[in-house]
Amino acid sequence: MILASAVVDAIKPSTPISIGNYRVEVWGKEPYDYVRIYEIMAKSDTIAAQQGIARFVEEMEKLPVEGP
Repeated sequence: MILASAVVDAIKPSTPISIGNYRVEVWGKEPYDYVRIYEIMAKSDTIAAQQGIARFVEEMEKLPVEGP
């Protein structure tokens, strides 16, 4: 399991007739203690955060496994 958190800033908030543009900063817990920043278009900041964390998890799962 990859544990991650996110902070969302609205670049252009969504309205009833338009999708918003959000800056999503995601960081993970060890051993995935990386930080990624995404620009995501979504209907809400909550959806943008969920999409940002999903992208982060996908990227971390593609990293090579370290070990013996």
